[in-house]
Amino acid sequence: MGHHTIQEVSQEKFEFQGRAKLIPILLIVLGAVLAIFGSLQVKNNWNSEDSHHSTTETDSHAIEGHNAHADEHSTTVLLIDNPHTETTQPAESHDAHADEHHGPTWMTRVWANLLMNSYYFWLFAVAAIFFIAVNYVANAGWAVMLKRIMEAQSSYLLVGSILLVGIIIGSKDTLYHWVQYFHSSAAGNPNAAGYDKILESKSWLLNNTSLFFFIPFVTIVWIMIRMKLRRNSLAEDSDKGLSMFKSSTKWSAGFIFFFAFSFSALSWLIIMSIDAHWYSTMFSVYNFAISFVTGLSVMMIILQYLKIKGKMTLVSDEVTHDLGKFMFAFCVFWAYIFLSQWLLIWYTNLPEETVYFAARLSGDFKPLFFINLFMCFIAPFLVLMMRNAKRSPVVLILAASIILIGHWVDMYLLIMPGTVGDYAGIGLLEIGTTICFFGIFAYTVLHSLSKANLYPINHPYVLESANHDVGP
Repeated sequence: MGHHTIQEVSQEKFEFQGRAKLIPILLIVLGAVLAIFGSLQVKNNWNSEDSHHSTTETDSHAIEGHNAHADEHSTTVLLIDNPHTETTQPAESHDAHADEHHGPTWMTRVWANLLMNSYYFWLFAVAAIFFIAVNYVANAGWAVMLKRIMEAQSSYLLVGSILLVGIIIGSKDTLYHWVQYFHSSAAGNPNAAGYDKILESKSWLLNNTSLFFFIPFVTIVWIMIRMKLRRNSLAEDSDKGLSMFKSSTKWSAGFIFFFAFSFSALSWLIIMSIDAHWYSTMFSVYNFAISFVTGLSVMMIILQYLKIKGKMTLVSDEVTHDLGKFMFAFCVFWAYIFLSQWLLIWYTNLPEETVYFAARLSGDFKPLFFINLFMCFIAPFLVLMMRNAKRSPVVLILAASIILIGHWVDMYLLIMPGTVGDYAGIGLLEIGTTICFFGIFAYTVLHSLSKANLYPINHPYVLESANHDVGP
């Protein structure tokens, strides 16, 4: 290929100071301010709508009362009060008020945004620790020069898990219908009005034990394994030999096995249970596809950022090319899972499951549904399928950004229809919350990146990665 062979990997450090530190802090502050103003805006609009709804309802009741006492010859009154409409029944009225009482409020939209962004950015860290483990178990050499980027990205796992678990516990009564149901008198009582057979059948998973024990337990195990792999990696910089590598390989194998089951359960609990009456056997794979393709895109942006800063000079275009191929491959994989989930409902004739897609193909969600498809698959597919595109920093940053924005929309469609419904929207609250979480994520990752050498200099495959060649 015409490039010289690298015989030794030198020390290279990233300094987290100046603008690199200031910008994430400013993003956190700016995002928080926008989110607060957005929340107040949503609250005011919500109160205005509720007030208008209450006024309309009062006027309607007044008209009905007037109609009840009007003479039969009053055709105007008869037009207002349809004579074919049955009189209002107390039970139906009670149910209507009950549904209204348990419907979304402005705080539902606030909690939904916090859950969406905490889960989305948390997935970036999950993808990074998974990719580290996969490379160890597969004895892969090409990505070793990117290992410290993966480790820095996975450092958000601790902060992200704390935020995510806290938000889930804080929002459980607001966002999760099944939590409200299991606190009601109908739960466990087949003779009670409002008894829900579907939710009862899922009580083995949808319960307080899962929320307060299982989710924290899984995240703690992941964090501990991540810390072990990180300590081994840092120790390897000073201690030559294969002991740390072999230890990390064993821990990685255990993590992947545990991850396969635990990630599936977490995706069911955190996201799928928002639409508790719906079920998909492919949902956890769909969430994994989102996590991995966005995680790879974040790695690409971090790599290109460091290259702009004059760092990571030993990472060749060959390695960058392969990372771009992974992005391309998992864009296709995401589209495959998306289509398969859709087709499974269609060709197995499960009309009761179509309600999930019907909600996302109506109202304000419909254009976002097609924007999601374009940004998550069509656009990156057409761009990244070209060889030269996977070697161009500008094109790679653009493709990664499209993927990340597209899957933000994807995450929006996963959460908002089942929580906020018709009251959803994209305004200052959504933009501010995302900017704030982005600032927290960037600060955590860059801080971790500065704590170690950018290359794992004593890794047994580091020279293989430095001299990686994908051929002509």
